[in-house]
Amino acid sequence: MFYHEIREPLCFAFLMLDGQSMMSLASATEPLRAANRLLGREAFQWDLCSLDGAPVLASNGLPFQAVALDQVLERSHAIFLCGGMRLEPLDARPYLAAMRRAARAGLAIGALSTASYLVAQAGLLDGYRCTIHWENRTAFEEEFPHIEMTCTLFEIDRNRLTCSGGTAAMDMMLQIIADRYGPDLAQAVANQFHHQRIRRADEDQQGGTAQEMTALPEPVQKIIWLMRKNLETPIQIEDLAEEAGLSARQMERLFRLHLGMTPVRYYISLRVDRAREMLLYTEQPIMDIAIAAGFASTSHFSKWFKEFNSIRPTDLRARARLMRSQHHRNPTADGKQG
Repeated sequence: MFYHEIREPLCFAFLMLDGQSMMSLASATEPLRAANRLLGREAFQWDLCSLDGAPVLASNGLPFQAVALDQVLERSHAIFLCGGMRLEPLDARPYLAAMRRAARAGLAIGALSTASYLVAQAGLLDGYRCTIHWENRTAFEEEFPHIEMTCTLFEIDRNRLTCSGGTAAMDMMLQIIADRYGPDLAQAVANQFHHQRIRRADEDQQGGTAQEMTALPEPVQKIIWLMRKNLETPIQIEDLAEEAGLSARQMERLFRLHLGMTPVRYYISLRVDRAREMLLYTEQPIMDIAIAAGFASTSHFSKWFKEFNSIRPTDLRARARLMRSQHHRNPTADGKQG
């Protein structure tokens, strides 16, 4: 890891985006503060930054004072881009330039929550393993199919550090503390926040349909895994059953018993879910989204989308754009949890 050879203090710069997740930022910085207190010295330092030093509003509307990024880059060892409500700011270009500049200067590059998307857009995750909040995984994979995206809570791959947001940022920082000062200090820091169990880097996120999986029979889990891996080009139901060692009738009975619907309908629901995430978090044309979700036409896509969401794809996208514009004027209007 990049931080193994760095002498104290280890310095982080947190570049805040408008609409950032306050939970993610607090989860990343508070373990550093607690570690310093328990060690009795400044083993860690950090700066909250914006591009120009202006305050930044979190997704809950609270303002964060900031210093200009250029003032702290020289003393920093790593820079974290802090995401939250949106995948991209209204103008991503200065953030992409800032992250590339930091990478050229030799800083480690990190991302909290949705910010992995921007770091990938800057070309700084090519050849690295990374993660992102589960809500944004589909949009990320569609945009960056060449990047290894995992479902884990956080990833530390050499000098790239990404986490899925929320309290996963705490687990990532506790890992850094454990690597530098041992597991006992990391646990003592975790205890300060009643964080009873430090989660490992390889633990999967729990959210969305992934949370249902653990209670399902193994053949059903395998079929759903195959479905998710083949959304753009759906597999025939009979072939899915064969892969799981079941007959088509057995598979249908298991899906009705455990999921309350046929395998065909469940498969379509997964494809519609993928399309919904892309509608909310990307600006790709609706036709492209329909194809990416395995639908041959926009009319077929619209029919099934409305069946599951009670709204047409075009209307959902219009609503999402309206909410983003309202948040830009009034940051407390809406926000992500991660």
